[in-house]
Amino acid sequence: MAFENEDKAKGYWRENLRLVLGLLAIWFFVSYICGIVLVDVLNQVEFAGFKLGFWFAQQGAMYVFVALIFVYAVKANALDKKYNVHED
Repeated sequence: MAFENEDKAKGYWRENLRLVLGLLAIWFFVSYICGIVLVDVLNQVEFAGFKLGFWFAQQGAMYVFVALIFVYAVKANALDKKYNVHED
């Protein structure tokens, strides 16, 4: 990856790190907060025949993680194009 200058490289990695930390924060919220901390509150609601807290702990966190992988891929490609370091 060849950047035009040092400022563009720093900007790219700053934005990339912000993206990764944001996505990790979402994953943490869904897997830990919804699946463990708020499980009793969420279990009062049913989703697809299951208690919502149970669903988050068993299925929801995995679905969100897979969705976040696709979101990262799309956003990272856009970031690569923005800084002109994309692959052809």
